[in-house]
Amino acid sequence: MEDAVARYRAASEINDIDGIMATLSPEAEVVSPISGRMVFRGSNDLRVLLSAVYGSLRGLHWDEELADGTTHVLVGAGKIGPVTLGDAMVFDLADDGRIRRIRPHLRPWLALTIFALKLGPKVIRRPGVVWRALRTRR
Repeated sequence: MEDAVARYRAASEINDIDGIMATLSPEAEVVSPISGRMVFRGSNDLRVLLSAVYGSLRGLHWDEELADGTTHVLVGAGKIGPVTLGDAMVFDLADDGRIRRIRPHLRPWLALTIFALKLGPKVIRRPGVVWRALRTRR
């Protein structure tokens, strides 16, 4: 399989949700950087979440990639409203090379707060997605 992280990187910069979803393994999960407790799983829930995430950002660009075996890190930034939101996104790969876990690390606090306020209403429209993410643990 072609490098899933490179494909994710390219797809996320242009808000190509189908392209992003194609990089994920069937057991993929996203650990919420906002709550620290919520873990989103399953292709339907991840599609809802990632559509809300990348539909909220403008000008996303990834500047650096670091890799060590099955762990990769992308470092980049995008705009959320008038502020810049920085991200150090950690990817854990499955045995088949697809992405099995995504752990975003967002900063600064103001940008994260604005992001949470913008993202929350988009995700809460699907309360089952939120409920399932709250019920699961890492």
